[in-house]
Amino acid sequence: MGCLVGTLVGMLPGIGPLAGISILLPVTFGLDATKAIVMLAGIYYGSQYGGSTTSILMRIPGEAASVMTCIDGYAMTQKGRGGAALCIAAVGSFVAGTFGVIMLTLVAPPLGTFALGFGPPEFTALLVLGLVFLAYMSATSLVRTLLMASIGLLLGMVGIDVMTGHFRWAFDIPELGDGLGIVPVAVGLFGLGEILSTPSRSVTTKVVSPKLSELLPNRAEWRAAAAPIGRGSVLGFVIGIVPGSAHIISSFLSYALERRLSKTPEEFGKGAVAGVAGPESANNAASTGAFVPMLALGLPTGPVTAVLMAALLIHGIPPGPQLVTEHPDVFWGFVASMYVGNVMLLALNLPLVGLFVSVLRIPYSYLYPLIVMFCIVGVYEVNHSIVDVWIMLAMGVFGWVLRKFDFDPAPLVLGLVIAPILEMSLRQSLVMSNGHWGIFVQRPIAAVLIAICAGLLVLSAVSMLRRRNDWRARLAAEEAGDAA
Repeated sequence: MGCLVGTLVGMLPGIGPLAGISILLPVTFGLDATKAIVMLAGIYYGSQYGGSTTSILMRIPGEAASVMTCIDGYAMTQKGRGGAALCIAAVGSFVAGTFGVIMLTLVAPPLGTFALGFGPPEFTALLVLGLVFLAYMSATSLVRTLLMASIGLLLGMVGIDVMTGHFRWAFDIPELGDGLGIVPVAVGLFGLGEILSTPSRSVTTKVVSPKLSELLPNRAEWRAAAAPIGRGSVLGFVIGIVPGSAHIISSFLSYALERRLSKTPEEFGKGAVAGVAGPESANNAASTGAFVPMLALGLPTGPVTAVLMAALLIHGIPPGPQLVTEHPDVFWGFVASMYVGNVMLLALNLPLVGLFVSVLRIPYSYLYPLIVMFCIVGVYEVNHSIVDVWIMLAMGVFGWVLRKFDFDPAPLVLGLVIAPILEMSLRQSLVMSNGHWGIFVQRPIAAVLIAICAGLLVLSAVSMLRRRNDWRARLAAEEAGDAA
């Protein structure tokens, strides 16, 4: 079910995996923790593939990671090889996803065992490093990203103080005692905010539905796709472990790598098979790689994994080193479902491609009001609280304002999710040291993590100063030229 919904979510422009998972998070409340995380993860990696269908057939990227697939995928469609491009994308996604799951199975348990030796200072340093690294890798400026994350951390402090029992920033509203719900905030920012910022329009591009007989690539196309699929799988998984928009970054890097290694780089942009196989494999492997730090360390590497972490927390399962040992049914059920999910994506997407592209004929004027209705009903059903609905509506407007001023709302949700964990580990660390902040440099692992944070901040500051110097020098040169 997750793979099916994820494919549709990935295909619909302007929604994407983050909004899809946020909107459907309330649907999982009737399920147990394993089924809930399995369904949401299915939406995540299903959407990675769904975006490729519209990219190849219509040159409309359903989500950001599919942008690179547009270039050569649509060129292949214009040459009459759209079906072959879809098949290569599906097989590449399957191989990369399977490779990612095998690596997840091998890497996550030992990493979790190592992290069991972490105390509160190490967890504090690790979470700070995750935020700084995410900001450093962000497409927007580091300052803007850290500002959004800080707002998320502040919102995460609303409610009852777990160590003293005092109400904080609740404004005498009893429903805020448990804090701002992650579901209304995420649905508001990404579901409602996305719809408000996307003008209602109908897709007028011609929809091409390839026949089943046209789906099989020829021998030359298989040969051209084999090596890029392998390289994209490895590259994507490695990048997926690093905090940031891994699936987007990996698809861009894979495309650049394939173009650099190609003996015929002039074919890229005109229907090169490697330009479809590499990026599609990379973004699927990266999606799986992102689960390693989330499951083994309790560290979300991006907004999607933050929402998935929130889903685990809502179902009473704390992600982190104890997950493998204390909740093996959730961890191994999740891993097993990903093997099945990759097969399911292959079985669903190729035969039903004609049905999927027909969804794109639904006018947005009908589609978006339905999504808004699902947002409101879904958020209300979580706690049967009208306060949650008002929070979602306020966050929807706030998300629209952020987009108008080019702020990325994703770090805000990341800050909100990790705020309780970060606050608890920070205060426990200070209790251990009688209020001395030196504990973070006295313990070796924490000191190394803090040093990496400092290094990233220094690198970012140096690059900002260089850009400013370049800008001033350029302005001075222009003024001198005008004077002359």
